[in-house]
Amino acid sequence: MSKKFYVVWKGAKTGIFTSWPEVQKYTAGRSDAQFMGFESKQAAESAFASTYTKALMQRSLQNGGAKKAPAKKAMAKATQDNVAADIEIYCDGACSPNPGKSGTGLAVYERSNNTLSLTALYYGLYQEMGTNNTAELNGLLSAFKLTQHILNNASTPKKVMILSDSKYSIDCITKWAKGWQAKGWTRGKGEEIKNLETIKTCYTLYQKLKSNISIAHVKGHADIEGNELSDRMAVLARKEKQVKLTPYTGELNIKKILAMESG
Repeated sequence: MSKKFYVVWKGAKTGIFTSWPEVQKYTAGRSDAQFMGFESKQAAESAFASTYTKALMQRSLQNGGAKKAPAKKAMAKATQDNVAADIEIYCDGACSPNPGKSGTGLAVYERSNNTLSLTALYYGLYQEMGTNNTAELNGLLSAFKLTQHILNNASTPKKVMILSDSKYSIDCITKWAKGWQAKGWTRGKGEEIKNLETIKTCYTLYQKLKSNISIAHVKGHADIEGNELSDRMAVLARKEKQVKLTPYTGELNIKKILAMESG
């Protein structure tokens, strides 16, 4: 077996490592962990000199050289080595106009024999007068709720990775909420926080789950399959005015679903 090199951008210790147990030691239980595996030391050094997001996107486009990789291959390459999660949940929101009619979508992948496969799609949480941010926050909250349900019903421990293209939503929960809470849920000087009730609910659930989950930001509309599918579900929720988050009962034909209207 060829030697593997691992880059840790965020963790208890950062750098380039050759031992997977060592990587786990520095990243386990951290919701902000960022790490990825590479086949050569040179590739690892180049990635470490850049950023996790750029490395993730570069990997998603590697297959096919200058040509854009098919969506499914892009997703697999983007997620294969960065996190050893048992389940990956992509969440997305769509709003048109902004503010205006909004909806939320989820795409769920489960790992079997080290391969991730699409197992479920969800859509709903329609709002007559929503925003991109409310739809994205609803997506993150729904992913947390689904994660809690999965963990409560799992016969063995599970690691779940949640992926969103909304840096605003991720930062609200993983960076800003702790400080806001310390200031009595204000931004300081009594300044109001938008979408506060959703943020508070989301943060409370995140605190309960964070030892079992990782959260990652992915670039939207970059042919990452899970992100594209959750986008299609968010648009479907908006178009059908689906208020309750509900499983998509159509055929899980990825090619056909990707051909649906995008946000």
